[in-house]
Amino acid sequence: MRISVPTEIKNNEYRVALTPAGVHDLVASGHDVLVQRGAGVGSSMSDAEYEAAGATLVDDPAEVWGRAELLLKVKEPIAAEYGYFRDDLVIFTYLHLAADRPLTERLTADGVTAIAYETVQLDGGGLPLLAPMSEVAGRLAPTVGAATLMRSAGGLGLLMSGVPGTRPATVTIVGGGVAGANSAVIAAGLGADVTIFDTNIARLRFLDDHFQGRVKTAASNPLDLDRAVIASDLVIGSVLIPGAKAPKLVTNEMVSRMRPGSVLVDIAVDQGGCFEDTHPTTHADPTFTVHGSVFYCVANMPGAVPNTSTSALTNATLPYVRKIASLGWRDALRADTALALGLNTTAGRIVNAGVAAAHGAASLSLAEALV
Repeated sequence: MRISVPTEIKNNEYRVALTPAGVHDLVASGHDVLVQRGAGVGSSMSDAEYEAAGATLVDDPAEVWGRAELLLKVKEPIAAEYGYFRDDLVIFTYLHLAADRPLTERLTADGVTAIAYETVQLDGGGLPLLAPMSEVAGRLAPTVGAATLMRSAGGLGLLMSGVPGTRPATVTIVGGGVAGANSAVIAAGLGADVTIFDTNIARLRFLDDHFQGRVKTAASNPLDLDRAVIASDLVIGSVLIPGAKAPKLVTNEMVSRMRPGSVLVDIAVDQGGCFEDTHPTTHADPTFTVHGSVFYCVANMPGAVPNTSTSALTNATLPYVRKIASLGWRDALRADTALALGLNTTAGRIVNAGVAAAHGAASLSLAEALV
């Protein structure tokens, strides 16, 4: 199969969909891999490394897209790339379509088969292709939160750990999944006073045992969450419903009662965000202010550490890429129920029920899509 890897062109997106090691693996299995020249430079992976691994380097993005049977990306295609869509193209990438009507409409209009990393789901509910980036974003969130708490960044001028005789930052994490748990690791490591909210009591029991008292856990309900948010210096939103929009759990009215200079970091921004005032920002212009509080809502947080992120992503996606490349997308999805749940659009129809519901559209059943 011809597999193409274009350069990511989203603002400050330095990741690439495949490492040289991943290229070597696919080429050794008999596949042709085209990589756009310079695609890996932002991740500190040179053209020479890709060429040595067996990739064919291509300058023109139109050629990279045009020759692809399977196109691997990191982030969703943006408007400048819509012109490359065609009905015999399979795209495998993060899509987050529930929060992106224009892309959803264009993928269906052009008949693209789009498989989303974030909705590939194991039998136990795990999200194997979202997990590595959730780990990265989760560990970044307290770091960027700590930086934004500095007065020079608009924050209230608080050191996360405090020093002897002063209080540490009060941090509330909304959502105890992979991203939330990783946020807690770093926030607690920085010496903050950390509480994780989640609706899943079994998950809270696990986290309580895991952190051995270094982090507090709380069952999420509107009243207790309200009290915690108002008293927080840093709130990290990490709630995820696979394929669907994130619920808005922190309202504008709640933010109006927070301390001026408090910081809110929304990891769930790709899925619409779990704060009412969230709107996507970029690494070039990451924050905005609401009622005196500072919001950090960068939609591709792991892009800030692309060397780590690219390696972690390839480790997770490569087994699925191998299946699609060797079997074709239909047979690969028939053979792997987790991968099958990644199918979001094909033949002009939406397949994922959460995406369809977000846009008020009918969905094609998976069984019908795989006929």
